[in-house]
Amino acid sequence: MSVRVRRVYEPPEAGDGVRVLVDRLWPRGLSKDAARVDEWPKGLTPSTGLRRWYHAGEGSFAEFTERYEAELAAPEETELLDHVRELAAAGDVTLLTASKSPGESHAAVLQRLLGGS
Repeated sequence: MSVRVRRVYEPPEAGDGVRVLVDRLWPRGLSKDAARVDEWPKGLTPSTGLRRWYHAGEGSFAEFTERYEAELAAPEETELLDHVRELAAAGDVTLLTASKSPGESHAAVLQRLLGGS
């Protein structure tokens, strides 16, 4: 089992396993055929307010992580996170994001929470 993060704009690879889009909006300029997304749990994404706050540069990644983890503690989000955790327990999972800095995005937080590499 492995959980990794990749940009959704990168071509799919054989080792991706289940491809999970973790962005709220569909990536611009990318067809659904090219993306080859298997799951799209929109409820796992940060709230609009948190996303805007972070992208405006008002806080650090550490503070964003803390706030995002608090959002993920809500029942609906916990259920979605558990579902992706089950997918990861069954095989490889690739979390897909359009973020230009995946290592400092919500996808990296999810990867850590899912026990990814």
